Amino acid sequence: MHRRTLMLAAGATLAAPAAVRAQAATTLRFTPQQDLVTLDPVTTTAYISRNHGYMVFDTLYGMDGAYQATPQMVEGHVVGDNGKLWTLTLREGLLWHDGERVLARDCVASIRRWAKRDPFGATLMEATDELSAPDDRSIRFRLKRPFPLLPIALGKASVPVCAMMPERLAETDPFRQVPEMIGSGPFRFVADERVPGSRNVYRKFDRYVPRKDGALAWTSGPKVVHFDRIEWTTMPDSATATNALLAGEQDWMEYAYHNLLPLMRRSRNVQVRVLDNSGFVSMVRVNHLQAPFNNPAIRRALLGAIDQTSIMQAIVGPAETSLYNVPLGFFGTGTPMASTVGLEPLTGPRDYAKVRADLRAAGYRDEPVVLMIPSNSEINAIAGAVVEDQFRRAGLNVEIYAVEFNAMLQRRNRRGPVAEGGWSAFVTNWVGTDWLNPAGHIALRGNGEAGYAGWATMPRIEELRSTWFEAPDLAAQQAICRDIQREAMREVPYYPLGQYLQPT
Repeated sequence: MHRRTLMLAAGATLAAPAAVRAQAATTLRFTPQQDLVTLDPVTTTAYISRNHGYMVFDTLYGMDGAYQATPQMVEGHVVGDNGKLWTLTLREGLLWHDGERVLARDCVASIRRWAKRDPFGATLMEATDELSAPDDRSIRFRLKRPFPLLPIALGKASVPVCAMMPERLAETDPFRQVPEMIGSGPFRFVADERVPGSRNVYRKFDRYVPRKDGALAWTSGPKVVHFDRIEWTTMPDSATATNALLAGEQDWMEYAYHNLLPLMRRSRNVQVRVLDNSGFVSMVRVNHLQAPFNNPAIRRALLGAIDQTSIMQAIVGPAETSLYNVPLGFFGTGTPMASTVGLEPLTGPRDYAKVRADLRAAGYRDEPVVLMIPSNSEINAIAGAVVEDQFRRAGLNVEIYAVEFNAMLQRRNRRGPVAEGGWSAFVTNWVGTDWLNPAGHIALRGNGEAGYAGWATMPRIEELRSTWFEAPDLAAQQAICRDIQREAMREVPYYPLGQYLQPT
């Protein structure tokens, strides 16, 4: 399972396949993608924590299948003062899991906390002169300038989401986890049954009131719960997880591993589906502070070494042509801002002799390139092996640093040269809608050492990003994003490797 369902159900329930919903049992046994380490969905960009968050918490707006914001906790909103005054009205009957009413001041505190961790939220607050709760059901934004993307910011499904919490929890330092899981979402978190590294349990919140209108799509529409109890059981080994599903010990496995798809498809009792066509996007992020990738000419020359098709086929298998898309640019494939403008260096046959010559001409002198690969991520490890080969064929002096993801993060925080324990590049992936637009696409920021690891300084992209927020309509937004992509192909903040689809 992936975004369209895991986020709708916040973990495996609200949009469960008909075959699962039809079961007489009131417990759904679910195998998540990985262990749930961080419970607070605001303090992390981990997708597993986001999914858990949608189980327990709710959001003011949801996102539908067309990537548009729709009312969720709010009944609606009114815009005045030429777009500079927004009044959001909460639905009647909203309750926290402790039985207290959801009040507007709870939501104001939640928005403020989230905005300190989220780039889109920070941009919204920069445009906000005053955020207040004039009464128990009204949330008021008095803006310095029009901000038509306000509902999209509050309802975005990319990490971290704007989860609503009681004021007493929302006043927690945004860089520390909240002490308890009290939300207003469709499920209660059963804290006393949590076994870190192994098990998490959720119970239906009987007093949750779904929306009465709208279509169920992504995180929008009526969240109707079909199970009384959800059990998440962590199984890090792909074979163990698959065998548990085939044996009927588990009902749903979030990720159907690509190399085991033939086995699952042969089972009469298993359905394999792709439920989210935004998929995952892979990339190699480079360190803009240190040689050799502090040289933009070298970054551009290496574009010719990236063979997206080979990388995607290594991930999904050469026969699974329906499970990947290339070329991938700097926005998620199939999303409104995506285009193929400027991607010519990433398409066509690869000429590694030419790339080697171009790198020499650009100034590459055999400096060591430390390529970091998270070894406990099967897909990133596969992609990393292909990238390593392509880099070596291009003539780079590659050193591999393959470690568990958290260990990689520790080295990734270092900004010094390789000789002092620094790094040159790392392989990672994102949910496709994290590259939906410039607002939340942190890898496409050009704000230097204040930004995402790699610390790219790209003033023109920052200028275009600011302009994008003020675009009057979709066509204008798309035109700006084409300019951003052209500039990104010139600056090369990272190398896009392709988009793959994740069956469930």
